Amino acid sequence: MQQQDCQNQFSSFFPFWKDLPPKDQELLCKSTSIQSYPKGTLIHDGNDCTGAIVVTSGCLRVYLQPEQGREITLYRLFPKDICMLSASCVLDSITFDVAIDAEEDSQCYLIAGGVFADMADRNIAMKNFALETAVARFSDVMWVMQQILFMSFDKRLAIFLWDEVAKTGNNSIKMTHEQIARYMGSAREVVSRMVKYFAAEGIVETSRGGLKILDREKLRQLAL
Repeated sequence: MQQQDCQNQFSSFFPFWKDLPPKDQELLCKSTSIQSYPKGTLIHDGNDCTGAIVVTSGCLRVYLQPEQGREITLYRLFPKDICMLSASCVLDSITFDVAIDAEEDSQCYLIAGGVFADMADRNIAMKNFALETAVARFSDVMWVMQQILFMSFDKRLAIFLWDEVAKTGNNSIKMTHEQIARYMGSAREVVSRMVKYFAAEGIVETSRGGLKILDREKLRQLAL
């Protein structure tokens, strides 16, 4: 990654940037590559130190992939979001294995994990940033766990659909029942039954490959 481009970008992404000596800034830039990931690409499988990821375009999905059972989507990463859970060598005290894939065609800055880790050991501001970034995501993880453990499925689905509408600003959701089930850690049959119920209540309208929200207020009330 060219030094000037790196300086301009990282000075806005990283609050610790100004605290790094010039030689460390240069090393971090040289250890950063620009990666393009087509939709569906597995970026991190949870078993290695892929490195710190900065999303510049597209969308990444962070999820649990248990040996037995269904995937559970934890959260998504959008442009300017930073992922530290893909750099296990930086955060030795956090043993939380996640998988990451490209939900859309995406481009990211990928910073070599070993270089980031060595540098963070010498710079407390950098180390604190890495820890704070990772810890902040645990609130998203706990919210997902709370839904799974304590909420009825109709409420969980309402929250999921409401979040999708809020994210895109569009009442049409281009996802199949299979995709929704995968994101929610459920079965397609369960999603299909609940979508059928929502349709009977006039909340949604189903179509091939997606659905449309007809009554946002009813959906919002269910999601509360």
